[in-house]
Amino acid sequence: MSFSERLEQIKTGFERPFWVANVTELFERLSYYAAFASLARYLHEALKFPVQEASSLTGLFGGLVWFMAAFGGTVADRLGFRRALSLAYLILSVSYFLLGSLAAPWLGPIRDHVPLGVLVGFVLALPALGVALVKPAVVGTTARASKENVRSIGYSIYYTMVNIGGAAGPYVASWVHRHMSVENVFRVAAGSVFVMFFAVVIFFREPRRADEVHPTSLGQSLENFGSVLGNPKFMLFLLIFSGYWIVYWQEFIILPLYVHDYIDAKADTEIMLITGPLLVIALTMLLNVATQKVAPFRAITLGTLISAVAWICLIIHPTVVMAYVTLGVVALGEIIQSPRYYEYISRLAPPGQQGTYMGFAFLPVGIGSLIAGWFGGKLIHHFGEVRHQPEKMWWVVIAVGLLTALLLWIYDRTLTPKGGPGSEAPAKAVA
Repeated sequence: MSFSERLEQIKTGFERPFWVANVTELFERLSYYAAFASLARYLHEALKFPVQEASSLTGLFGGLVWFMAAFGGTVADRLGFRRALSLAYLILSVSYFLLGSLAAPWLGPIRDHVPLGVLVGFVLALPALGVALVKPAVVGTTARASKENVRSIGYSIYYTMVNIGGAAGPYVASWVHRHMSVENVFRVAAGSVFVMFFAVVIFFREPRRADEVHPTSLGQSLENFGSVLGNPKFMLFLLIFSGYWIVYWQEFIILPLYVHDYIDAKADTEIMLITGPLLVIALTMLLNVATQKVAPFRAITLGTLISAVAWICLIIHPTVVMAYVTLGVVALGEIIQSPRYYEYISRLAPPGQQGTYMGFAFLPVGIGSLIAGWFGGKLIHHFGEVRHQPEKMWWVVIAVGLLTALLLWIYDRTLTPKGGPGSEAPAKAVA
């Protein structure tokens, strides 16, 4: 197929809701990653939490955001994607504003009566309610508003937009942190998603497909949710894949603390976190073409393996430069597995249940973050503050990634049905 023919397929293969949803996703990710890039050091340095508690709270923030998406998918199916997105962006606007106001005078009376850890934990949980609706709604819209012959490209576009926001977020955080204050990072994030509320209300229309069956009652929605929970093979796959995210989230949780405390206190760790998203933006479409003949499940396993071994770079030569190299190799693994992962899940979803299934697709991200915060905090405390050999903690991170890749390989060999959506590269989903 010629380039012009492929370009014509892209022009005609996506409905307007696809583009509106994915553009708003860019700004939602900008807000999220701006907040996430600053959070660990904000908690540790500005709010004076010990390193272990700061890591755990950062993991709680990420974990709840993604864990709740499994439930948000069912709600999004029920509400419709337009109402789900508009409600979500309002919730996120308020949540990020409160997060940036934790030390504000007007919250003083609450701080006087509520322990700071409890207050911070509560505020960190609020964005989960918004992202829980955004993620399945955007990914579900991508499924409904994409023709079959370009769906694989649709998920590559989706993941590219995610990473444009992921790259812009840490950059915005760095600029605001240096020129204004770290608290204003969260307020800028609030403003970004508030604008997206109006974008959805004005431009987004509910995507429909001729073969789509929508839940007609709350009971139907709950039945869809229960049917996913009652699929043991699928739930086992999600549980195994959580290991990938335990490894991945360390770049946001303990890598900034490691670089600041043990390599270079002057290093801009927020700018550093742009590395992965920039590579994803540059290489996603290229690697999608290069790996189009690789079965989706094998691509997931390969990406997991690459992201696991990336951390060897920091063991060999613990410098700021090698931190950038590590982030780059982690990103290569992410590029290979992530679009194929969402494609794999979307093809498992029965008609009318895209929101529910795509909501569950984010469950490993949440489980991984919840564990990664506690796990990373233990590692940096034990190997850094107790044993004074911080570089050795990366061996443990690598071991988790290798174990995950091994379990995925075993799952693929024993439990993935031959001829199923993960067993071969879909002929129609050519990038």
